Amino acid sequence: MTKTIIGLLRHGQTDWNIDFRLQGVTDIPLNETGIAQARDAAQVINSEDWDLVLTSPLSRARDTAKIVADQNRLGHAQIEDLLLERSFGEAEGLSHEEWRSKYADTNVVPGGESLPDLEARAKKLLDELVSKHAGKRVLAVSHGALIRVLLRIVSRGEFPREGERLGNACLSIFVYENGEWDVLSYEPRTLHPDLSR
Repeated sequence: MTKTIIGLLRHGQTDWNIDFRLQGVTDIPLNETGIAQARDAAQVINSEDWDLVLTSPLSRARDTAKIVADQNRLGHAQIEDLLLERSFGEAEGLSHEEWRSKYADTNVVPGGESLPDLEARAKKLLDELVSKHAGKRVLAVSHGALIRVLLRIVSRGEFPREGERLGNACLSIFVYENGEWDVLSYEPRTLHPDLSR
C-alpha cells in the first residue's frame, strides 16, 4: 500500500512572534533569530528523508523553506496556497489578549477565517496532499494556527496538548497509509542540532 509522509515545519521567528501578535496573512518577515532557526532546522533535517518541499505563499514561510531546501539540495520550494496561515481579519497586529478582549467570539472577526472554516481548509489540504503527492515524502512549511488544527485532526485531539505552544521551526510528521492519517512524530520544540531526538 502507498505510504505518503508529510512533515509540517513551522516558519522561523518574526518580530510579531516575540510580541505574541496575531500575524495571520499579514506578511511579516523573518527576523535574525528566525533566519538562524531556519538554518538550524536545515542542519537537523536529513535531506534523504524528503522528496520535495512545499511552502505557504507568505514570505516568513517561503524564506524558511528556501533556506531548508537550499541547504539540503531539495530543489525549489513549491507554493501551496492551502498552507497559508489562518486569516485573523481586522484583528491582525493585535496581541492575543487584545484579540480576546475586543471580540466576544474570536471566530467572528470582520475579514477573519473562523475555526470551522480553517478546519475545513485543513481537511482539504490533507486530501490534496494525498491526491497530488501520493507515495511521496513532502516537507511542508506553514504556520502555527494551521499546524495546530492539522495536528488536532490527525491525532484525533491528542496533540497539541493543553496549553502547549508550537515553537518556531518545530517539525511534526504525519503518515497516510491504508486510508488513514496518523502522527508519526510530534515535536513542539524548535529544531536545533542540540535537541535530543
